Amino acid sequence: MPTLRIEHAVPNFDLWKQAFDSDPADRKGSGVRCFRISQAIDDPNYVTIDLDFDTVAEARKLLATMEQVWAGPGKAIMVDPRAHIVETIENVQL
Repeated sequence: MPTLRIEHAVPNFDLWKQAFDSDPADRKGSGVRCFRISQAIDDPNYVTIDLDFDTVAEARKLLATMEQVWAGPGKAIMVDPRAHIVETIENVQL
């Protein structure tokens, strides 16, 4: 399952979370099956978002949409976003 992994700093987590929850990229309509939000233990204003898809094409399409968001209104609520599309090769529960 391909995952679009995004990470960046935010000046204010609560404001960022409101923007995220408003869903400007239409996650469900873009093929996101599920997502996870994580905060750095030592810096709660650094977030990582993992968005899971059925196909790499869907992940790439959402990444292109997010790059437009980051270049526009997203600049005010996030700092230096970085993204990678990754594929889980092993998932072991102990």
